[in-house]
Amino acid sequence: MSTTDAPATATSPSNGPAPAPATPTVPAPRTATARARTATAARPDTPPRSAPRRTFGWQLRFAFLCLVWGFSFLFMKVGTEGFAPLQVSLGRVAFGALVLLAILAFKRERLPRSPRTWGHLAVAAFLLNALPFSLFAYSELTIPSTLASICNATSPLWGMALSVVALSEDRPTRRRVAGLGIGFLGVLTVLGAWQGFSGTDLTGTAMALGASLSYPIGWIYVRRTLAGAQHSHLSMSSTQLLLATLQLAVVSALFTPAPTSFPLLPVLAVVALGAFGTGVAFLLQYGLVAEVGPTTAQMVTYFVPVIATASGVALLNEHLSWNTPVGALIVLAGAALTQSKPRTP
Repeated sequence: MSTTDAPATATSPSNGPAPAPATPTVPAPRTATARARTATAARPDTPPRSAPRRTFGWQLRFAFLCLVWGFSFLFMKVGTEGFAPLQVSLGRVAFGALVLLAILAFKRERLPRSPRTWGHLAVAAFLLNALPFSLFAYSELTIPSTLASICNATSPLWGMALSVVALSEDRPTRRRVAGLGIGFLGVLTVLGAWQGFSGTDLTGTAMALGASLSYPIGWIYVRRTLAGAQHSHLSMSSTQLLLATLQLAVVSALFTPAPTSFPLLPVLAVVALGAFGTGVAFLLQYGLVAEVGPTTAQMVTYFVPVIATASGVALLNEHLSWNTPVGALIVLAGAALTQSKPRTP
């Protein structure tokens, strides 16, 4: 999710989803923006020379991360067939938090103690987990999971536009402006703007686009408030997901009735979405950034919509018109252009 959908933390590598995506702790790759999707301070493209660099086998973990985040949109779709969208999001962050807290206990690390840090992480939990996860879940009540995943891929475009305004060190270049324009041309292509957006649920689409916009807003907030925090990525991410769980538990109790049944497939989808798509995905993304650098690790963003589209069509029988894959390719091309750097002689 960003992926998609990932929890981002003050110190975690930048996916959601998409992604990402992705959960506050599910770090969104720097293109999915800076989708897992997680928001963080800028990092060097290569790890320090003194750090051990294990390259053997990273390709398998990269592929697994692509699959996990790509299937997150299918998991959300299946989850909402048995539970309310807020309950799907609650289960997602709860199972993701359980995974990270278990590892935190195994490593004998502690959660942050500063009230200030908890306060900032509460805001990050809302912007990077509770809000986007819920918006994506609600959006998939009325739009296909394929369209939700493509909307998630616009996160780098929103991030680039916002960073120019909010971060003084980010200056617009012709390359980045061109990428932004190309990316949003792709969005219009996906939505079929030339035919008046007919056949597209605008409310659901707006929710998915709003979720992808929430990620870079959260990343910028974290970068400005917690970039220098002296805590491990695991500690910060565990706290962030724990706070997102508390937030969604309160909101779900207030606005949704307790489930009367627990159908097997939706339950398994929510568990997979949280444990793998949020908790495990964070650990994989962080490990990849440490081993091969964020430039390579962030490439996961470009595989997520492809996998999400293939799974939606093959397993959910979602209809795919020609403009959806074409528009998705244009979106990804624009996102890649905003993240690329001109070659230096």
